[in-house]
Amino acid sequence: MKIDLTETNSSKINAALVQARRDIGTPAIGMVLTLVIVTDEENAYDALKSANDASREHPSRIVVVIRRVSRSPRSRQGARLDAEVRVGTDSGTGETVVLRLYGELVDHAQSAVLPLLLPDAPVVVWWPEGAPRDLAGDPLGTLGQRRISDTYSAEDPIATLGSRAEAYAPGDTDLSWTRITPWRSMLAAALDQQTHSVTSATVEGEADNPSCELLAMWLADRLQVPVTRTSSGGPGLTAVRLATRSGEIVLDRADGSLATLCMPGQPDRAVALKRRETAELLAEELRRLDPDNTYESSLKFGVAKLTAPSPAAGEEAEAAEASAPKPGAEAPAVKRAPAKPAKKAAAK
Repeated sequence: MKIDLTETNSSKINAALVQARRDIGTPAIGMVLTLVIVTDEENAYDALKSANDASREHPSRIVVVIRRVSRSPRSRQGARLDAEVRVGTDSGTGETVVLRLYGELVDHAQSAVLPLLLPDAPVVVWWPEGAPRDLAGDPLGTLGQRRISDTYSAEDPIATLGSRAEAYAPGDTDLSWTRITPWRSMLAAALDQQTHSVTSATVEGEADNPSCELLAMWLADRLQVPVTRTSSGGPGLTAVRLATRSGEIVLDRADGSLATLCMPGQPDRAVALKRRETAELLAEELRRLDPDNTYESSLKFGVAKLTAPSPAAGEEAEAAEASAPKPGAEAPAVKRAPAKPAKKAAAK
């Protein structure tokens, strides 16, 4: 069931939700959280589709906030709220309210969203694109226990990672981090089977891919070894190589679907490591509502090392550091290697 409301308010929207539930014969509320999606008109359809798919695992009230920028000064002085209420098969397993804000209401979206939150239920705020620099400081972000962004959609993902680290607050997370969960699980399981410790690591993937950067930071933070970041033709993250005294552990995924795990003294094995859809990533993030301390540690560890000099300058700096006396042990660095030629990357 879908109900359109023009020039409405939060009270009328809540009344429409109650009436719609009665009309379809489900007056009780069986939802576990409120998911607030902050997006624009262009990306609203895809974001809502992913949220509806994720709601099959996490029944939720979905509130979509779309800011409509007025063209004329006169229209910007007023305030108008249009809403679309969806219940039943039109809204996955929960309820959906699509809010379109006009005029001065654009700058006060939280006032329209606050009355629509489920009582005594967690709130998760998701920015599919165009997330603010400070998620927790955003007026809508302050409503959520968890705040989800996607650095991959940013214009400059690497610089955005640095901004995320500077403004991090408990509850912040990133779908670029969620994308590497299977990689982290596979690498951790592989290391459990080895007796020798890792001496260095290499992460190979697309240039300016924040998931590759986060995985490199995670390895450097957890293993306390030097990590080299190299570029490939993709898609996404393509390989991780861990050097040990007994040999090299390699997790190689050339086609974005099936990976090969190679470990010293064991036969090569094929493992499923496909690139996941946004709905799967969102469903994973909704499974936990507590702060992700591992993400925080990895994000903050690598920020200073993401702005590394050019490869040539980096080699000169490394040579100078090797010849200079060192007063004590230093933290491992995430180093950037030159990008591989296109043909060679394609061959891998």
